[in-house]
Amino acid sequence: MPLQIGDPAPDFSLPDANGQIVNLSSLKGQRVVLYFYPRDNTPGCTKQACAFRDAYDQFQAMDMVVLGVSTDDAKSHQKFMTKFSLPFTLLIDEGGKVAETYDSYGLKKFMGKEYMGITRNTFVIDEAGNIAKIYKKVKPETHIEQILAELDS
Repeated sequence: MPLQIGDPAPDFSLPDANGQIVNLSSLKGQRVVLYFYPRDNTPGCTKQACAFRDAYDQFQAMDMVVLGVSTDDAKSHQKFMTKFSLPFTLLIDEGGKVAETYDSYGLKKFMGKEYMGITRNTFVIDEAGNIAKIYKKVKPETHIEQILAELDS
């Protein structure tokens, strides 16, 4: 059953690029922007990550934690974070198990080929640990402005 607004956000424990474990449950009391993206250093994912970077001060001013999730490994995340000066945490979801829990992993098609991968979705989680907003198949170019506009209203 797909997640819906108001549902408890499924808890997880994932390593970040430095091997530190991040537990969603430990962030209760703060709002979290949890975004799933396909791959480090690809055009759309880079646009999206840099847009989060450029708006990071605004998210911090709203006391929000930004977490990016992909199936890339620690070395890939470290390079991506360094290359684009990303100030937020990237998590390693080996095999896409957490992404699957968040309806963000499945069959994809590209240039006639089918493969399993992450779908570009974002979840805003409230202070109580419940899903406050769901953004499906977002466009990297306009997504951050959309989130900020809705959070400000």
